[in-house]
Amino acid sequence: MQYMLALYEDENVFMNLNEAEMGELMGAYNAYTTSLQEAGAFVAGEPLEPSATGAIIRNHNNTMQVQDGPFVEAKEHLGGFYLIDVPDLDAALDWAAQCPCASTGTVEVRPIWNIGD
Repeated sequence: MQYMLALYEDENVFMNLNEAEMGELMGAYNAYTTSLQEAGAFVAGEPLEPSATGAIIRNHNNTMQVQDGPFVEAKEHLGGFYLIDVPDLDAALDWAAQCPCASTGTVEVRPIWNIGD
């Protein structure tokens, strides 16, 4: 079954890391990704640009509303994701707990809704 691991972190903390700290964090993410790949669980994963580069779109009564980032209502922002394929929720939770983001932010685990193949 496929699960999305949505990675939420305080991007202000992330963006203020020094070079050594950034290298250490990227090394941890690279090792985590390699572990997922070697286990055959990795489907996809990517980091996202900072929230200031994004926008939220709403269409109410055929009127499009655009809210540019950053989205100050939230302390943590979606910073990236992994799509994994594992046997069950327990396995997805185990992988989420190993993600570097789990120790600095929040990892949301959501099953992919397979609405028809």
